[in-house]
Amino acid sequence: MPLLVDVGIILAATVAIWKGSDWLEAASERLAAYYGLPDVVQGAIIVAVGSSFPELSTVVVAALGGSMPLGVGAIVGSAIFNVLVIPAVAGITTDGDVDSNRTLVYKEAQFYMLAVSVLLITFALAVIYYPATASLSGTVTRPLSAIPLALYGLYVFIQYQDTADHESDPDTAAGIDARRQWAFLLAGLAVILVAVENLVHSVGVIGRTFGLDEFLLGVTVLAAATSLPDTLVSVRAARDGNGVTSLANVLGSNTFDLLVAIPAGVLIAGAWTVDFAMAVPMFGVLTGATVLLFTALRTDLALSTPESYALLAAYLLFVAWVVAETAGLVGGILPN
Repeated sequence: MPLLVDVGIILAATVAIWKGSDWLEAASERLAAYYGLPDVVQGAIIVAVGSSFPELSTVVVAALGGSMPLGVGAIVGSAIFNVLVIPAVAGITTDGDVDSNRTLVYKEAQFYMLAVSVLLITFALAVIYYPATASLSGTVTRPLSAIPLALYGLYVFIQYQDTADHESDPDTAAGIDARRQWAFLLAGLAVILVAVENLVHSVGVIGRTFGLDEFLLGVTVLAAATSLPDTLVSVRAARDGNGVTSLANVLGSNTFDLLVAIPAGVLIAGAWTVDFAMAVPMFGVLTGATVLLFTALRTDLALSTPESYALLAAYLLFVAWVVAETAGLVGGILPN
């Protein structure tokens, strides 16, 4: 009976996260229009940070509860989910192709890959300068967590420069009540925080009941639950003909998750021991998934339906691999 209660809490929390994110993202979009931000900045910063708040909340709640592997697993799993599943669903459910552009493919792509590299370098520095007792493991300290945070500051600065050069249409701000939208945004944040706290607790209880690895639960269950808002935002944008905003949301969300959410957990917890032998293969998977997405986007600067199905198949293969390795059927990326 208690197990069914926790399953019910997970489902209810997922719905609450979706609803709170809906308020948050709608308010973010209207505020972006009110302040006259360009499409790429709107998708990569405003909407992306709003839709990434569940992942940030997950890491914060997990860190406060002493379960950093659960939170980091959610971030890594969410990043892979975002790169493969969200564009795939947007492409499959949209009539025609999802349009991209050179700014998205080159600028956003390059900075996102830089984000992956810098976080991996941060982990490597932890192994070199703060080695832990286990082989190929190290402690990510608060000073080290400042490295990815500083890179995100550069990312925001670059987007600010694009915004400064952008000439907005004043008609887009007509009829938008900024105070009302800020109120919706704050309400969405509150709902997400409460829902994520219950979600992390129930997933942790189920994991301990069945003896499941925390990282696996983060990569699968938490990643899917917290990525639901990103999926809905991107699909809605793609169906409205805003392919650039849809895809920029994916890349911006991942950049925020990697450079801000994980360091935020370290700042709260004080330190986190990273298993480099696990981190490198997982980031290898993330890099491969990203290369696959950018290859698809570069062809005709659009994502076609066949390419969308290929992305979805790649994600299903990844999940099958993780589950098989956890069950001991194959060797791989997760610790025994």
